[in-house]
Amino acid sequence: MPDMKLPSYFYGDEVMQFTYFLIPCQLITHPRFKHLSTDSKLLYGMLLDRMSLSIKNEWYDDTGRVYIYYTVDEIGSNLNCGRDKAMKLLAELDTGKGVGLIERIKQGQGKPTRIYVKRFITQELPPQPEKKPEPPAPPPGVEFADVQTLRCPLCQGQNKK
Repeated sequence: MPDMKLPSYFYGDEVMQFTYFLIPCQLITHPRFKHLSTDSKLLYGMLLDRMSLSIKNEWYDDTGRVYIYYTVDEIGSNLNCGRDKAMKLLAELDTGKGVGLIERIKQGQGKPTRIYVKRFITQELPPQPEKKPEPPAPPPGVEFADVQTLRCPLCQGQNKK
């Protein structure tokens, strides 16, 4: 086979031929996501990429949340896998069966399933110190000197002023 020499530089709009999927580092490094397959992490990056298209199309639900459409057949075609594998990857990411990075809402009547891509950030809250309840403040105008102590004959010597 003859040696091929590739050009060293990009010219004109050649740079535009490259589009990248961003995969958040936390999907690789955080223990919460360690059990996810590499393919499901790639799929999550692809779903994030689809979000920009949904925003352009103004695909928002009644509460303002962005959703995407990405059919199982499209996923299988893009990842070069079968329908069963595409379904398995979605299940790994799903709220019901998986790690909770997406939520799928079936619409019925031949309409595609809406996919809500959820945030991946796993910020852990620092432990909160326990607050001791403060004793209630007396109502204005009441002084403790005016309060009487109940003396119980059964508890003699325990209730002292």
